[in-house]
Amino acid sequence: QVLLVESGGDLVQAGGSLSLSCAASGRIFRINAMGWYRQAPGKQRELVATINSGGSTNYADSVKGRFTISRDNTRNTVYLQMNSLKPEDTAVYYCNADGTHVSGTQVLPFVRWGQGTQVTVSS
Repeated sequence: QVLLVESGGDLVQAGGSLSLSCAASGRIFRINAMGWYRQAPGKQRELVATINSGGSTNYADSVKGRFTISRDNTRNTVYLQMNSLKPEDTAVYYCNADGTHVSGTQVLPFVRWGQGTQVTVSS
């Protein structure tokens, strides 16, 4: 099984910074894309940022210039540096990863979500 575990969520004042991390564990063969999504109360889950295995990134317009996604392939970990935080950034942030893992004698695809970490930005 492949598991994703997020950390770093916290309460912060507007204008502050937070750094999230998400580590994937298990018999991972390869991770393709990794990303961060968020879900605010009463709203649908939305994409925040993604990064592929080659390091190409994609950001939601609402976070461009403020958030930076990065990954450490040797640690199967993805990070999200969040600066200039706004109250509207308040949400549960979820990590996502897709790739392949070893199961017995097979290499099988996987898509996994983390359990989520709460980010609260006070005004």
